[in-house]
Amino acid sequence: MAQLLRVQNFTVSSDGIGAGEDQSLERPFGHTVDPAALFAWAGATASWPMRTEPGGSRGLDDYFTRDFAHHIGAEIMGRNKFGPQRGPWHDHEWRGWWGDEPPFHTPVFVMTHHERPSFTLSDTTFHFVGGDPAAVLERAREAARGKDVRLGGGVTTVREFLDAGLVDTLHVVVSPVRLGSGLRLWESPEELLDRFHLEVVPSPSGVTHHLFWRRDPDRAA
Repeated sequence: MAQLLRVQNFTVSSDGIGAGEDQSLERPFGHTVDPAALFAWAGATASWPMRTEPGGSRGLDDYFTRDFAHHIGAEIMGRNKFGPQRGPWHDHEWRGWWGDEPPFHTPVFVMTHHERPSFTLSDTTFHFVGGDPAAVLERAREAARGKDVRLGGGVTTVREFLDAGLVDTLHVVVSPVRLGSGLRLWESPEELLDRFHLEVVPSPSGVTHHLFWRRDPDRAA
């Protein structure tokens, strides 16, 4: 069975923006993005992993939140998802936004032009790797041990893998929030219809789930 490269629960605004510009330690998603508003759909679910109080919604949104880790053996992310530093690493004490218990529970491959030693937090090992998307995906698949690989983002990294023809399934959540400027995943989801089938499923929460799957599945081998 082929190992898929999957994008899951990737959330963008109604105008296709997934992150703002000028990322900083105080603003991980950039100056135009309020993550609490953009990701409110997931935070309201019963299965949201950072929930501190009982309750939360069930139904469609909760299903996707709960399915996030299913059959995932490794994650690929861009350097900007890992942290706000640019250029050569000047602070090796920085170990990501997530504290001592990262939510991945798999090997994570951070794409960067400036490699650094791997390290482990809890059950997550971060590897800092160079190379093109195909080479990074090959390493991640080996580490995933037969399970699928999740492409975690950010926007630039997802676009890079899409342009390379490597993404097998793509789940994009469109939030009813308009941002106006920032890093844009698309002008319209129809841009991907030459390569993917698309099913659009509205949720009672107000978001719309866009489910893409490759038109030529034999390439996923």
